[in-house]
Amino acid sequence: MVKKPNILWFVADQMRWDSMAHAGNPAASTPNLDALAQEGVSFDNAYCQNPVCVPSRCSFLTGLYPHTTGHRTMHYLMRRDEPNLLKTMKQNGYEVVWIGRNDVIPSSWAKTDYCDKFFDGSDLVEKSAVEGGKVHFGAGMESARPECVPVMQGVDNRYSFYLGRFPEHSLDESFDWNCVNAALAYLEERSRQPDAKPFFLYCTLSFPHPPYGCEEPWYSLIDRDKLPPRRPDVETLEGKAEILRDIRAKQDLQNWEEKQYNEVRAVYLGMVARFDHQLGLVREKLKETGVYDDTSIFVFSDHGDLTGDYGIEEKCQNSFEDPLTNVPLVVKPAAGTPVCRGRNPALVQLLDLPATVYEMAGVTPDYIQFGQSLCQTIATGGAHRDAVFCEGGRIKGETQAMEPLHGPESPYWPRISTQHESDAAHTKGCMIRMGQLKYILRLYEADQLYDLEKDPMELHNCIDDPAYAQPLAEMKNRMLRFYMETGDFVPSQMDKR
Repeated sequence: MVKKPNILWFVADQMRWDSMAHAGNPAASTPNLDALAQEGVSFDNAYCQNPVCVPSRCSFLTGLYPHTTGHRTMHYLMRRDEPNLLKTMKQNGYEVVWIGRNDVIPSSWAKTDYCDKFFDGSDLVEKSAVEGGKVHFGAGMESARPECVPVMQGVDNRYSFYLGRFPEHSLDESFDWNCVNAALAYLEERSRQPDAKPFFLYCTLSFPHPPYGCEEPWYSLIDRDKLPPRRPDVETLEGKAEILRDIRAKQDLQNWEEKQYNEVRAVYLGMVARFDHQLGLVREKLKETGVYDDTSIFVFSDHGDLTGDYGIEEKCQNSFEDPLTNVPLVVKPAAGTPVCRGRNPALVQLLDLPATVYEMAGVTPDYIQFGQSLCQTIATGGAHRDAVFCEGGRIKGETQAMEPLHGPESPYWPRISTQHESDAAHTKGCMIRMGQLKYILRLYEADQLYDLEKDPMELHNCIDDPAYAQPLAEMKNRMLRFYMETGDFVPSQMDKR
């Protein structure tokens, strides 16, 4: 019988692809991600299927698109009878250990159908049978007293999500450190069990999700002078989405100088560096316990972050620029798995991850899903998909697709108030990328087309340029076929008539 590999998913929240050193960012510090990319594969063109947390996570845990089952909002989570990767791996002989963020099933549910062990990050107590819980992000920051560094003194940053440098505090008190410590403790405990089942360890952290803040040494690790150029402010550009313009106006950062944006961007990269350090701790524990070679490691993020690009901080739910949609995906397969090492330019989706795990584990899922296993492109370095997709937004009157309205005291007010005020701003939209072209269909406002080879910052909307008429028509036809193929999902279980 072939030995099944262990699987580790080490997941960031809101981490953009270009925040890694091996992706070309001269200011980034990601030695562990860079090392994994040399041992395995780092995908340059991995895309999430929705640019906010819940829809993206429901998608990459099922292999289904957000529109397929309606999981395209922050408050419609999985139903009890819906299949997903965690359930399937548990049913097929894996010990499933879920650590950290939820964002996929109602918090009031016990997790016993989905995993053997669950740690919510608030402490080191196993809680798979516990009903109830809360969302944790920015955990450990609430009690911190960040230092106001000189560059941020005297500027209005209430909607910037900036906190800055934290003083020294107990690392055990914060969410991500609890998650990592739970993972390390699990691996140590398992090493003393000679007949242990293969594991699926789903460790999902909160960094670098805003607010933007971190402690030393990561705060000072980033050289502000090495930051790459920021994308220009949205009001200087033609053809950008209304949601971006409205958020920009309400965040009120127009008086910021480049040094303020650079401070936020550097702190964000410091958060990424801390995430990378924590990845390194888990890598070392895998080696120490003798299971590193037997473990396939996947490191990725649910979606990206604007981090000052276009003059906007944080994210939005229906705009599809690469800082929001192009995410890290680094895969180090278990020993004996064919791998073409290094960076891979293939177009891939997070939705492809369940199919990849199923193939590696020799598992046949009992439901239809739309992911395509990455094992072939991991082995050969060749092409994978002809097109990738991302979607978001809502139709008119779809109030249940909006997040609850926040007041002006909340840093989320600029984005969420705009979603409530304007159907056009919060329009349903869908992105398709084929080759170097990206087309965005927007239901209630003008469409967009970007040539990423000529315009990697997505500054010039080419939707009306006749030179692109033929490829645009092909992309529209491909999007139509996409919706025909994935428009619904028929469960495997048949009811008696």
